[in-house]
Amino acid sequence: MFDPVAFQIFGLEIRWYGILITFGMMLGIAVVLYQVRKHGEKEEWFLDMALMAIPAGLLGARLYYVLFDLHNYQYTWRTALNFRQGGLAIHGGVIAGVIVGYFYTRYRKVSFFRWADLAMPGLILAQAIGRWGNFFNQEAYGYPTTLPWAMFIAGEYRHPTFLYESLWNLGVFVLLIYMLGRKRFDGQIAALYLMGYSAGRLWIEGLRTDSLMLGPIRVAQLISILMIVAGAALYHYRGKRRTGLGEEPRSFPPQSENGAPPPVDQ
Repeated sequence: MFDPVAFQIFGLEIRWYGILITFGMMLGIAVVLYQVRKHGEKEEWFLDMALMAIPAGLLGARLYYVLFDLHNYQYTWRTALNFRQGGLAIHGGVIAGVIVGYFYTRYRKVSFFRWADLAMPGLILAQAIGRWGNFFNQEAYGYPTTLPWAMFIAGEYRHPTFLYESLWNLGVFVLLIYMLGRKRFDGQIAALYLMGYSAGRLWIEGLRTDSLMLGPIRVAQLISILMIVAGAALYHYRGKRRTGLGEEPRSFPPQSENGAPPPVDQ
């Protein structure tokens, strides 16, 4: 078993979980910055947005976890925002980050969906790396199994669901990067992220033993279903709106009759 503590600084424990989440975010930001430059968007605007979205995402991930685990916090609210005690839910982080991104793009008067497309590959890559923090914490594992790739966790050989999700997310990352240079409309990559990530999370969550529950329902599975539906609706609506009925989709921005670019589509 690996020690979840990487090292100490003046008695303060620095855990692998935090290191991997931080590394994942940094690498994700680097990927998005590359795409921002490649697609001619303003780097400083993205960095400004990231400086707001990342703290909001961490806060959202924590509050989401606490909300669906209230029985452990209702008498100890002072610990609810103690991130060092663990308990982050990626769905809460994504929701909070998207809200910040939406209002920031409205403020800058740029297309929310265009920027969301640029951000999604970096987000899913950060998720893939961050999942390895669960490995060092020996958490987010599945039921006992005799499969040859089972890992010995909590006294038994179990499904390494953190590994399943990390590998799935890496596959989605490759797909999003591939499609980003071939997309037909703004919002396409964001829709693929919603459907691709959520499809994997839906089945992987069913193998876990530590799911957040809403009565008999696994919260992550419920949210995943809603995200798949939202992604499919977004893909259909944005694609239909961009190409029009009976038209061939185009991979370049349409222009008006005088050659000027069209108004920003929010």
